[in-house]
Formats: sequence, C-alpha cells, structure tokens
Amino acid sequence: MPDDVIIEARNLTKVYRDFWGRQKVRALKALDLEVRRGEIFGLLGPNGSGKTTTIKLILGLLFPTSGQVLCFGRDATDVTKNERIGYLPEESYLYKFLSAEETLDFYGRLFKMSRRVRRQRTADLIDQVGLTRAKKRQLREYSKGMTRRIGLAQALINDPELILLDEPTTGLDPLGTRDMKQMILDLREQGKTVVMCSHRLDDVQDVCDRIAILYEGELKELGRVDSLLKVHDVTEIHVRKLNEKAQQEIRQIIDREHGELVSMGNPTTTLERLFLDIIAESELHPGRRVRGAKDA
Repeated sequence: MPDDVIIEARNLTKVYRDFWGRQKVRALKALDLEVRRGEIFGLLGPNGSGKTTTIKLILGLLFPTSGQVLCFGRDATDVTKNERIGYLPEESYLYKFLSAEETLDFYGRLFKMSRRVRRQRTADLIDQVGLTRAKKRQLREYSKGMTRRIGLAQALINDPELILLDEPTTGLDPLGTRDMKQMILDLREQGKTVVMCSHRLDDVQDVCDRIAILYEGELKELGRVDSLLKVHDVTEIHVRKLNEKAQQEIRQIIDREHGELVSMGNPTTTLERLFLDIIAESELHPGRRVRGAKDA
C-alpha cells in the first residue's frame, strides 16, 4: 500500500443475508478505489447505493463478504486504527443532557486525553464550529444545525488524520452550510484526509478533489471533479478588448489586435447533470462502467 494512500478497497463486496442465510441485498459489488492522503474524497449515489456500507466497512463496523479494505495499511477489521479516525454519522447520537463542553470532555476521556489537553481541545473546537455562546446549554436545546456542529467537533476531538463525514450539511441553513464547507476545506489545509458522503451535489462540487459515484453497489465513475465535469468536445473562449472584426478570427486576431485572452479551454457541466446522466446510463446498461475517467 503506497505511503500516500490512506484507504484502499480491493474487490470489496458486501452481501446482506436474511435469517436463513439467503442473499437479501448485495450492497457492494467488487469495489476498487483508493483515497489519497490530504484530499477530500466524495462518495455519491442515490439511497441504497452502498455509501454508508462503505463507510462502515472502513470503520470495521461491518465485515466484508469478500475482498478487503485497508486503512492506514491495516485491515479495516483492526479497530485499533480507529484512534486515528474521526467519524460524523448521518444522525449524531449524543447525550442530550450534556452541554457542548461536557460532551467534548466526555469524548476526550474516551481517548485518554489529559485534563489540560481536553480543556484546550474543547475550547478550540467549540470556537471552530461557532458554538461559543451555546457551549453551556444542554444539547436537547440545540437545533438540528447546532447538533451537526457539535457532532463535527466530537469527530475532531482526537485530532484525527482521517475524517469520515456522512451528510455533513444535513439540517444546516445556507450560512451554516457555507461555514461547514469552509471547515472541511480548512481540514484539508491542515493536512487531514476527508471522506464525505452527501446527496447535495453542489456541496460535493464545491469542496471535493475527487469523487466516486456508486449505483446499486457498483462503481460507475471515479476521478477528479474538474476532469469529470469538463465538456471535452466543446471549446470555450472568453476575450476582452476586441472589436467586432477581431472576433471573427479568434486566435490570429487576438494576437494581432493585442486582445486580452481571459480564458480558453473546455467548459464544464455541473455535478448534478453528470450524476443524473450516469444514473440514467447505468439503468440502460446494468453492470457496465459508464466511462473511464481521466486523472483518476
């Protein structure tokens, strides 16, 4: 496993069975992917596509039916590696009778942090997620958005190298969503690796470096966001300071008329359009990778 690879899935398959051992759902089918150190990686897919199953396999909360997933070079079933991981589930199961300060202090104790370190981490994280004014209120008084914020702080209490976020912007208003996305970008600047699941495609497009699109447990697309969204068969040119005559001959006239070439390249589509096209193509051709991504 290369040093820059944090997570590696090899032919990862998960089948859920009923009481009699009969196959009920094939949640993942031979998934192969890598998550690299210091990137924000997005897992996309409709409900039931295998996103949460993948997260739970990485954490070691589930065992694969076949194949393997490695995390920090260890088999994911080795739960000791979870000391280096922070996890924000889709629903934060926190103790409602505790305050924000007490919540973070409690989780700091679970990681056997000293009292001095706990107090400093608690103060820093409460400020980072914008809950300073509400730090002594019980969580039962928190809104859904405030609960997501303290959930993120809880996921960061152990200063993890890898952060797994399941629907991190759920319940947040536009300002809260903007703040959450900025916090995710800040984590990358700190050298952290982030894996996030989200159904909000605009959020993924704004923060992710690479994405994997899953459909019915199969990997349908994998690559850099900027490469996947580029429309390769169309060229788009933005030019300033050209008269109408100069516009007729594009490249030669730009140079001759001393025009300012603002940008020239391939236009991009949106992640929502890409996602919907891939799902439609997958329904037409089940079991087939939709297209090969460049710079994956």
